[in-house]
Amino acid sequence: MENKKVLHLILMRKYFELILNGVKTKEYRDKTPYWDRRLKDKEYDVIQFRNGYQKLAPVMVVEHKGYDVIERNGVVVYSINLGNILEKRNCGIFDNAQI
Repeated sequence: MENKKVLHLILMRKYFELILNGVKTKEYRDKTPYWDRRLKDKEYDVIQFRNGYQKLAPVMVVEHKGYDVIERNGVVVYSINLGNILEKRNCGIFDNAQI
């Protein structure tokens, strides 16, 4: 990931698995001042998703395809568009996982 602009996000296992299996193609974050600072007017090449905070936590790197601001369930959110999975590390625990 040399010279790539990386957005780092932590995910719960359920959502990590859904992205890993190609079921989930968007990630949502509430449009708050915190996420405005991280997303608004920023350009990222990839998103590094991590399932937890442990040293050897599962990680995947996914293409960042921009975002939209939408209303979802009555809340304004950032809808982050996900591309192809470029890299996976420590994801063996998900090989036989049931969603």
